[in-house]
Amino acid sequence: MKESKIFLIGFMCSGKSSLASKLSRALRWRHVDTDREIEKLTGKAIAQIFKQEGEAFFRQLELNVLSEIAKHEKIVVSTGGGLGANKEALKIMLSSGFVVWLKIDFETFISRCFQTNRPLLSLSKDELRELMIKRNETYKLAHLTLDASKTLNELASELLHCLDGVCNVNELGSN
Repeated sequence: MKESKIFLIGFMCSGKSSLASKLSRALRWRHVDTDREIEKLTGKAIAQIFKQEGEAFFRQLELNVLSEIAKHEKIVVSTGGGLGANKEALKIMLSSGFVVWLKIDFETFISRCFQTNRPLLSLSKDELRELMIKRNETYKLAHLTLDASKTLNELASELLHCLDGVCNVNELGSN
């Protein structure tokens, strides 16, 4: 495997953190979650940063944290849903590692995210659907697309096989 960094991108509740945790254990690499890194750096919860500082401040902070994370090797990075949709951030990820989009359909997103405390869940379902459609336009630039409605074990197995070069990435929905 030639990759030394794996970035997982996708919409909220697509399973990025869960897959990154499982994958990092399998590879014996470090798991870095951009949201957790921001919380450690600021001493504040993401929702609190959104409320007190605004989304623009948070997005810049995300980009700064990503730039630092991208300097490391042997890491699996789970990103916040907006980070993978930021073209500047995606450019950093694409040039420094292997980017995987965990593609989730809207109904699965709603069922998984129903009881979470995420700042953007204050939007209406129509607004959330539009946000997903908009973000998907950038997410689709990833090196590989996986169907996030599959089980965690299935996703991990597919991704590990691809990293070992034993899969046809087109069969997995690569762009």
